[in-house]
Amino acid sequence: MTSLPLASFDELDELDFADPRLHAERDLTEVWRRLRAERPFHRQSARGAQPAFWVITRYADAVEVYRGRDFTSGQGNALPTLLTGGDTDAGTTLAVTDGPRHQQIRSILTRAFSPRVLAALQEGVRRTVDELMAAAVARGEADFVRDVSAHLPLGAVCDLLDVPRGDRQYLLGLASRTWRSGDADAPPEDSWTAESEILLYFADLARTRRGGDGDDVVSLLADCRIDGEPLSDAELMANCHGLMTGGDETGRHAVSGGLLALIENPEQWEALRSGTLNLRTAADEVLRWTAPSLHGGRTATVDVEVNGQPIRAGEIVSAWIASANRDGDVFPDPDRFDLTRTPNRHLAFASGAHHCLGHLLARAEIEAVLDSLRRMVSDVRQTAPETWIRSSVLHGMKTLPVTFEADPAGLSP
Repeated sequence: MTSLPLASFDELDELDFADPRLHAERDLTEVWRRLRAERPFHRQSARGAQPAFWVITRYADAVEVYRGRDFTSGQGNALPTLLTGGDTDAGTTLAVTDGPRHQQIRSILTRAFSPRVLAALQEGVRRTVDELMAAAVARGEADFVRDVSAHLPLGAVCDLLDVPRGDRQYLLGLASRTWRSGDADAPPEDSWTAESEILLYFADLARTRRGGDGDDVVSLLADCRIDGEPLSDAELMANCHGLMTGGDETGRHAVSGGLLALIENPEQWEALRSGTLNLRTAADEVLRWTAPSLHGGRTATVDVEVNGQPIRAGEIVSAWIASANRDGDVFPDPDRFDLTRTPNRHLAFASGAHHCLGHLLARAEIEAVLDSLRRMVSDVRQTAPETWIRSSVLHGMKTLPVTFEADPAGLSP
C-alpha cells in the first residue's frame, strides 16, 4: 500500500471513506493520526445519492458508540448497507438485530460454544494448521492466503456448524465466489448467486437436523423456540450464513496480515522463534495490528452526545477500528508491532452487546498459526508484492506470495 499523507483538511474533505478502493490502495495511518488529533468526529458530506455520515476515529468515542443504547445495528452494521437503504437481513440475523431479540438469538448460539465443544474445535484447528503449514513448508513456496489462511477459518466454522465433510469443498467454493466481490473485475451477480446457494444449503441442512439431539449451531437454531415460536427459515439461514462468513473473515485476514507483519518486523519474527512468547498475548497484538474489520456502523436512534459531540437522530456513524486500535491514548507506541504488548484492549471484536461471539475460536486460529510457524519455519520471505481486497468493511489480502525455509526439527514426526 502507498502511504497517504494529509497536507490539509481540504484534501480530507475530498476523501470518500466509503470507497473500497481507498482502503485497498492507500495506507491511511497518517490520515487516522491527524483525524484523532484534530478532527475526531469528521462528518463526510452527502455525495449524490450517498447520504452523509460520521467518521469516528478515537478509541474512547468508538467504545461509546459500540456500547451506547442510543445507537442501533438494526438498519445495518456497515457503511455499504447503511448508505444504500439498510440491511435486508435486519431483524433476522444476530449482527443486525438489537434489543431482546438479539439477546435471545445470542443465548441460543452461545450454547454451541461450550467448553467441551471449544476444546474439540481448538484441537481440530491445531491439526488443520499443522497439516496446511507442513504442506506449504515442504513445497518451499506458497501463496499464504490461498494455500493456508483461506482454508483454516472456514474449516473451524464448518466444525461448529457440523457441516458434513463431503460438503465442505462445495461450501468453500461458494465462499470464495462471495470473496471475489472485492475484485475489480468480479461480476456482482456471481457473488449474489453464491450467497443464495449458501443460504439454500443451510435451509436444507436444517431440515435434516430438526428433531435430533445435536448440539451444533444448525441443530440448535433448527429446534429452538423464542417466545414459543420457532425461528423462521429466513432467520435460520441468515444466522448460519452470518456465522460462517463472520467466523471466516476475521481469522482469515488476521492470519495473513499477521504473517506479513512478522516479515516486515524481523525482530518480532525472532521473538516468536525464541519460543518464549505467550501466544495468547501475541495473537491479541496480531488482531490489534491487522484490524480485519475496518469499522462498525450504527444509526443514532435519538439526538445524542458522544463525549461532547452532538449527533442527531437518524444520522449514520462509522466507528473506525483501524484508527481506534492505533490510538496512543490507549496503546503506548501504537504504530509499533509488539507481540509482547499487554494490556491490549483492542477493538478487533468490537465491544458491547455485539462483541464477536466467535472471538475464542478466532484467537485459537491465530495462536495455532503462530505456534506452527515458530516450530516448522526457520525463515520466511515475501517473494512478490501482496494484493489487497477492495472493501471499506474488511482489511485483508487476496495474495501473499512467500517462501519458507523449513526447520527440520519442526517437520520431523
